[in-house]
Amino acid sequence: MTKRLFQKSVAEAIGTFALVFTGCGGIMIMERFPGTIPQGAIPVIFGLAVAAMIYAVGHISGAHFNPAVTLAFAIARHFPKRDVLFYWIAQFLGAFAAIFLLFLILPEGRIFGATIPYVTLWKALIWEMVLTFFLMFVIIAVATDTRAEGTMAGAAIGATVMLAAFVGGPVTGASMNPARSLAPAIAEGHYENLWIYMIGPMVGAIMAAVLYSWLREEEK
Repeated sequence: MTKRLFQKSVAEAIGTFALVFTGCGGIMIMERFPGTIPQGAIPVIFGLAVAAMIYAVGHISGAHFNPAVTLAFAIARHFPKRDVLFYWIAQFLGAFAAIFLLFLILPEGRIFGATIPYVTLWKALIWEMVLTFFLMFVIIAVATDTRAEGTMAGAAIGATVMLAAFVGGPVTGASMNPARSLAPAIAEGHYENLWIYMIGPMVGAIMAAVLYSWLREEEK
């Protein structure tokens, strides 16, 4: 690993840590301190965390904070395939570090922000695919297309996360991110439906990246 790749990976770990610490932390606080954080604030917290960290480290690492996004960028040839594993390790480490720290500094509770489907499994899988599709569609548009308004990337992506969480949150938890789902699931011991939050976001993100790459092609 080169020094530059290590720096990018650390930035990814920090961004993912911030996302999980604030988002899942908000859910944990809501359970442990009833009446302090309203349910409707959780999507806003996730969206703001993503937006803030994009502006903070987007110019360093590209601000993926999501293994599905990294994979989709690589498949669409906007990210080196040889670096995917390093980004994945950083993202998952960031998420696990956030949950572990929350476990240490918050009172004992049974909720760690795990994403749980409230519909049948195949419906939940489709929900995660569709939500992640829209998220990745916005990400790849503002991040790779010079015709898009790049300075608004953080706001656009954060707003998409917020919108998806408002709509999909009551259905599947609106994960759209394997790293965001894995760490809380292990902390809570909910493994049975974890595959939905691994496969769904990966497939949805890849579909969006491939489709947008086709849409932006100009006639030769």
